[in-house]
Formats: sequence, C-alpha cells, structure tokens
Amino acid sequence: MDRRELKNLFERIRDGRIDVDTALSELGKKYYLDIGCAKVDILREARVGYPEVIFCPGKTTGQILAIFRAMMERRSSILATRATEEVYGEVRKMCAEAEYHPLAGAITVRRETPPVPESYIAVVTAGTSDLPVAEEAAVTAELFGNRVERVVDVGVSGIQRLFLNLDPIREAKVIVAVAGMEGALPGIIGGLVDKPVIAVPTSVGYGAGFQGLAALLTMLNSCAAGVCVVNIDNGFGAGYMAGMINHLK
Repeated sequence: MDRRELKNLFERIRDGRIDVDTALSELGKKYYLDIGCAKVDILREARVGYPEVIFCPGKTTGQILAIFRAMMERRSSILATRATEEVYGEVRKMCAEAEYHPLAGAITVRRETPPVPESYIAVVTAGTSDLPVAEEAAVTAELFGNRVERVVDVGVSGIQRLFLNLDPIREAKVIVAVAGMEGALPGIIGGLVDKPVIAVPTSVGYGAGFQGLAALLTMLNSCAAGVCVVNIDNGFGAGYMAGMINHLK
C-alpha cells in the first residue's frame, strides 16, 4: 500500500464510507499474508529493503514449508537460518533453486541478484570453531547483495596471524569480528582500523565462558571506539547490519 492508497483509506474513514474495523482488515491484507501458522510479512522488503527471514528452530517442518511456499509465491529471495539438512531435503522437493550452506546451517533461494557495491565486508574469525557463526553472517550478507572477504583463524593466541592479515581487513567498508573464549579480537581490531567493527560473541569456550557470556561482556566493555556488539551466536544479525552499512552511499 503506497501513500496514495493510504490517504484514500483515511479519507474513506473520515467521510464515514468505511468503519475502522474494516479499514484495519484491509490494512492487514495489504501488509501480511495469513497462512494460519504465521503471518508472512510480504511487504517487508519494500518497507526496509530486505525480505522476511525464517528462523527455523522451534518450527515444525510443515510450518517451515508453508512459510517457504508463501514466500516463493511472492517471488522474493529467501533465507532460512539454523536449518537442518533434513529440513533442506524437504524444501528442495518443492524448490529446486534452494541451496544449503551446511557450515552456516542456512537455506537460501536467490530470486534476483541485487546491485553489489564495489566495497566489501570482511568477516573475521578468532578460531576455526567460530566458523559456523561467521558463515551465517557471510551467507546473510552475500544473499542481500554484498561481497564478503573471509579472514579465518586470526585470534589473539597467535596474534601475529592477525597482523599478517590486516590488509584485507583494513580495506573493508565494515568488519564483522567473530570470537568466543574471552572475546578479545573485536576490540583489538577496533584499535587498528578506521572502519566500523561489528562484534559477534560465540558460545565457544570452556565452563567459565558461560556459553558466550564472558565474550559478550568483554566486547561490551571494549575500550576501542567504533565497536558495536550483537547477541551471542547472532551471525545473522551481524551479517544483516554489515550489509546495511556496506550499501550506504
């Protein structure tokens, strides 16, 4: 519904040609598709630039398939996060275009290739164990029209590895830094670059790491300016934000 249609709806309410309940019903039909188990936000891409994303945990396979089917009818690109290979097998039966990214645990369907900026996003991991979360960030950013450069296993326990790989990090427009254990990597990168750093704490680590809480607190307390933090293991949120920054002109 564009501004002209919205203005017309308000005029109909004002003139008494339509009651408020009927108007709200019309708005609902325009803004989402009710499929019973979900109300699919069919105008999200037009509203914010990116389509709705399916978070798979907690949903049955049937519910996931129903949402996929509704989004396929709208011809939008689709991203499903934290998906299993079994779910992908069912999705593939009805959508031959679907692709599975096993490390990220993501299913993607690319309908249109959006314009890709010349600038790129650097996704940097402290250790190999952080790769699943980093790949979720990378796959998200790539689906939404970004080039991603991956810099793997440059954590602080062998910090010379970071210094020897700084060029692709410094040349990025925005950096996603993924780390577990004590979570020191994003703060160190933030003190070495002039670009925004999105810090992603992971639940990788031993008992006193408290499933990523220690890394989260380290990142929140970073004394390096220009570092922002997403939630534990939230590679999707980091990739989404990095893509928005990378598309800014």
